[in-house]
Amino acid sequence: MNRVGIRCDAGATIGVGHLMRCLALAEELRDRRLEVVVLGDVGGLGWAREQLARRGLTLLPGPDGPAAMVRAARRLALDAVVIDSYDLDPRCSGALREAGVRVLAIVDGDDRGQDADVYLDQNLGAERRPDRSPAGAVRLAGVRYALLRDDVRRLRRQGPGKTVRPEAAPESVQAARRGMAEPVPRRSVAAGRPPRVLCFLGGTDAAGVVSVVAGELVATRAPFLATVVTPRAGALDHLEPADGQVIHRIPPTDDLPRLIAAADLVVTAAGGSVWELLHLGKAAALAWVAENQRPAYEEVVSRGLAAGLGRLDAATGADGPARACLRALLTCARTRTELGMRGPALVDGEGRARVADALLSP
Repeated sequence: MNRVGIRCDAGATIGVGHLMRCLALAEELRDRRLEVVVLGDVGGLGWAREQLARRGLTLLPGPDGPAAMVRAARRLALDAVVIDSYDLDPRCSGALREAGVRVLAIVDGDDRGQDADVYLDQNLGAERRPDRSPAGAVRLAGVRYALLRDDVRRLRRQGPGKTVRPEAAPESVQAARRGMAEPVPRRSVAAGRPPRVLCFLGGTDAAGVVSVVAGELVATRAPFLATVVTPRAGALDHLEPADGQVIHRIPPTDDLPRLIAAADLVVTAAGGSVWELLHLGKAAALAWVAENQRPAYEEVVSRGLAAGLGRLDAATGADGPARACLRALLTCARTRTELGMRGPALVDGEGRARVADALLSP
């Protein structure tokens, strides 16, 4: 096998989760000296294009139908195709197989009728679900197969228990502290260092709920130093932080893995970044903002691997679980430490190698 195509999309409404996990697999395949071509549409997201360019990956238009997919595979001399899409015509995978192209389908519980040689469901608990893949197909299930990028795996290799020192934080954080990343007005900062909080809801905040989460953080009245990642310039303008609360907004950034490593608490959605948090041993408070995130959310929270905020629009309010949960995490360092200790043994960072082995096996 010499050349692999990856068919996935990204955009302001669908987010960048499919693209990011596919990039992790692309890194592994290129480490094995295979050529990788990405077929898709990134919805005009400059940040997503930069992710591809930084890895030297070519982005070509993504075929949407079976015939077009086969033509593209033949034109590009693809030996295998990785498909990661909720919207792509499921007949594409079957047509590729009939044309002699090996297919890996990345799924999240539901294979949506795809006909593949290898099925990957990297979600926690997927290994306990019934295997409904066709006879002869390979099924890879569970976080043993989680796809993690080099940027994340490299931080884990710095050593157990190590974090990024504040003075060594990425430029985006240092800029925020210098007042270059839109600080939200506040009154005073309490003596001593409050917990560092990172808040992001996917690469694009597709559900538009970052401001809700930031509002819940402010409503705890507990001190914190927060970095909030959102492309929406005015998303935090309405907030009125209390004494000891500092919030800085930054746009989507390549430095996200290092921001995670520098944080004492990460507040995010139950998407693909959860496996990165577990791998790095970070205390996390999770919400689910889309129905397809709910199974992973419930599995992770029920196993005590992260704190649960619930569904954002249902959990907010003075008596809601989100605010009480965040207050407890912000005010107790021991709780954060214990929560962060549970993930590293579960997500070892070698999942992408296992997936590549299965894809490349005859």
